[in-house]
Amino acid sequence: MQQLSQMPTDPTFVQNPYPFYEKARAEGDFIWWSDYNMACAVSHKMVHAVLRDRRMGRECPAELAPKIPAHLQPFFDVESHSMLELEPPRHTRLRSLVLRAFTSRTIAALPPDISALCHQLIDGFPTGPFDLLTHYAQPVPVIIISRLLGVPEDRADDLVRWSNAMVAMYQARRTPQIEADAIATTNDFVAFMRGYIAKRRKTPTDDLISTLIAAEEHGEKLSEDELITTCILLLNAGHEATVHTLGNGTKTLLEHGVADITDAAVEEIIRFDPPLHMFTRWVYEDVELGGQTFKRGDQIACLLGAANRDPLAYESPEVFDPARKGPQNTSFGGGIHFCVGAPLARLELRIALEVLFERCPTLKLAGTPQYGDVYHFHGLERLMVSTGT
Repeated sequence: MQQLSQMPTDPTFVQNPYPFYEKARAEGDFIWWSDYNMACAVSHKMVHAVLRDRRMGRECPAELAPKIPAHLQPFFDVESHSMLELEPPRHTRLRSLVLRAFTSRTIAALPPDISALCHQLIDGFPTGPFDLLTHYAQPVPVIIISRLLGVPEDRADDLVRWSNAMVAMYQARRTPQIEADAIATTNDFVAFMRGYIAKRRKTPTDDLISTLIAAEEHGEKLSEDELITTCILLLNAGHEATVHTLGNGTKTLLEHGVADITDAAVEEIIRFDPPLHMFTRWVYEDVELGGQTFKRGDQIACLLGAANRDPLAYESPEVFDPARKGPQNTSFGGGIHFCVGAPLARLELRIALEVLFERCPTLKLAGTPQYGDVYHFHGLERLMVSTGT
C-alpha cells in the first residue's frame, strides 16, 4: 500500500483535513499513514467492511498488551472496563445493560425536555457576539445525558471539564501535561461516581445508574468498577461528539444559508463534517482485505472523515446537500460497536438546530470559525455568532 505522511497536528490539516483524505483515497482502499505507523482504510466501502468484520475488534490481543506506566495506571484502570474497548462476552453484557436506557420509548419521551432546555438556553443568550459552543452546543447534550443518568445538573461544568481532559488522551497533541491532567481528572471523576453510586444504592430512582445497579444486584455480576467506568463512558460519549457535531453543523448551515432542519439535513451534517475522524481495530487472525494482507496483532485505522466524502459512495461529496440521499455514513461506527447513543444524538441535533434557527432567524457568524487541535476528533475551538438584533 502507498505510504503517506501528514502530521495530524499541522495547522493546515487541523483546519481542513479533507484534501489529505482525497489524496489518500486516490491510492485505493488502504494507505499506510507513516505518522501513525498504521494502515488506514480510507474508502467508504473498506471502512464499512472493517468496522463490521468480526475478525477484528477493539480489544488488544492479550499477548500484545503494552505495559502501562505506573503514572498512567488510574486512567487505564478505568478504560479496562469500558465496553468501547472490549469484545464479547464482556462487551455483550455491558452493552445489553446500557441499551435498557436507550430504548425507543425512552428516546421518544425526550423531545419536550430537550426543546424546553433549548428555549431556556436561548433566553439567556448575550446581546452581543458570543460563543455558541459554551452557551448552547455544550450545555444541551451534557445536561440531557446527566438527566438520563441521574447525575446532578449543577455538576455540568465539572463533567465537561473532566470529559475534555480524559478524551485528550486520545488526541494527537498528547503531552506529559495532558497526561497529568487526565490522571487528576480520572481520580476526581471516579471519586464522584463512586460516591454517587453509593447514594443511588440507598435511594434508587428510574435513572440509568439505578438501572445498572439493579441489574448488578439481580445477578448480572456488574462490578463496582464496571459501573463506574460505564457511567463515565456514557457521560463522556454522551456529549463530547454531539458538542462537536452541533458546532460543526451550525457553522456549516450558516455558511451555506440553510435553516430548514430536516432529518436528511441532520444526516448530511453528520456526514459532511463529522466529530470523530479515526476509529481503530485490532486484527485477530490473518486476513486479506482490498488486496492487502494483515496478520494478528496488526492495527487498522478507519478514517471516518475520508469514508464520508468518498465519491464512489456519494455524488459530489464535497458539496453540502441537506436533501442528500445515499448510503449510511460511517460517523457512528459500525458492527457491534455502532454508537449506542446514535438515536439520542440525532434527536438532540434535530431539536437543538430546529429551535436555534426558529428562535434566531438572523443568526450569523461573528468571526471566522477555527477548529481545535484535537485530532482524531474534529471540532471547533469556539463558534462566535451574533443574533443580528
